[in-house]
Amino acid sequence: MYRAVLLAAGLSAFSSATAAKLEIFSWWSGDEAPALRALLRLYQQKYPDVSVNNATVSGGAGTNAKAVLKTRMLGGTPPDSFQAHAGQELIGTWVVANRMEDLSSLFKSEGWTKAFPADVVKLISSKGGIWSVPVNVHRSNVFWYNPAKLKAWGVTVPKTWPEFLTTCTALKAKGVAAPLVVGENWTQQQLWENVMVGTLGADGWNNLWSGKLKFTDPKVVGAFTTFGKVMDCTNKDASGLSWQQASDRVIDGTSAFNLMGDWAAGYFTTTKKLAPGTGFGWAAAPGTTKVFVMLADSFGLPKGAKDRAEAINWLKLLGSKQGQDTFNPLKGSIAARLDSDLSKYNTYSKSAATDWKNSRIVGSMAHGAVAPESFTSAFGAIIDQFVAGKDSKGAAAASQQLADKAGIGK
Repeated sequence: MYRAVLLAAGLSAFSSATAAKLEIFSWWSGDEAPALRALLRLYQQKYPDVSVNNATVSGGAGTNAKAVLKTRMLGGTPPDSFQAHAGQELIGTWVVANRMEDLSSLFKSEGWTKAFPADVVKLISSKGGIWSVPVNVHRSNVFWYNPAKLKAWGVTVPKTWPEFLTTCTALKAKGVAAPLVVGENWTQQQLWENVMVGTLGADGWNNLWSGKLKFTDPKVVGAFTTFGKVMDCTNKDASGLSWQQASDRVIDGTSAFNLMGDWAAGYFTTTKKLAPGTGFGWAAAPGTTKVFVMLADSFGLPKGAKDRAEAINWLKLLGSKQGQDTFNPLKGSIAARLDSDLSKYNTYSKSAATDWKNSRIVGSMAHGAVAPESFTSAFGAIIDQFVAGKDSKGAAAASQQLADKAGIGK
């Protein structure tokens, strides 16, 4: 009897020690968490014997999560799979450091090179390898507004940035202190890139990151000046606001517009329970009507992942049609795959999917698509300094020095 008890205890301990595990590392918390939880539930349905650790570090655009991830990656204790913005954020940081596994064989076996648009596959590829699985596509050049309030104020959505400045003046005359609401630094960087795209055009924007156009070029300096005028139309307490808090000011009528990625659609519909088209409205940011500024959330496979087999199954789920159509309707994004079931998506997401197929596609700087993290992590200080002093030439020169240091265009 005693021996049987010992044997049972030993088996229990062995089972506990060898139980399959999976650690997922992301920054999806708060209002973005329901979409992630839906994916995790789907994973656990498929793999009920796997214990999943949802290691989330909150903070807009992953600012806090990236700091924690850096400590873990350099310390030799990587999570099994982690969220990163597709493109240079991952490639320019962890791929060049030889810390990621090439997923080309997985893309081949799962048929993903045909399931995903060629532009997306190109974005996540480098030096013959494919480095992450995109779970979605977001659009970051969206102007959000409250239709009823715009009607009451007698204004329409501006189509260019000069037109916006005229609208700003009109709204201030009607008592709207901050016609455009912004939040913490990364949301201001996102606004900056949209002023740039809307002023320079898609080709000019791409040329900045290929090195064909210098930040010190008069066109770019002029776009900085326009950005400064746009910032004069924003709220003074921006640094203390999350993106959700900034978005709330559009809904409650404190401000007329907010430039935010389309994760705001998920927030408005899932958390605020607002109907697209009536509870909230949207349009392309001024000057970007035929342009889709994209970013994609993706997950990779770090070298040395403790639970590699479980992580690969996680990646297979992320790239699947079922996984993407489970996640994206809740997230407010659209599927990265070309065969998504649009009947599962709301009015906004259907419009975004249509624009995705009919617009000029460019990558977001603020969200790691076109610039390495060595640039984006330091660019925030340039924005802070510019907002305080509005020195366009100084900001342009500092940006070019940063681009040269980051190897952009080389």
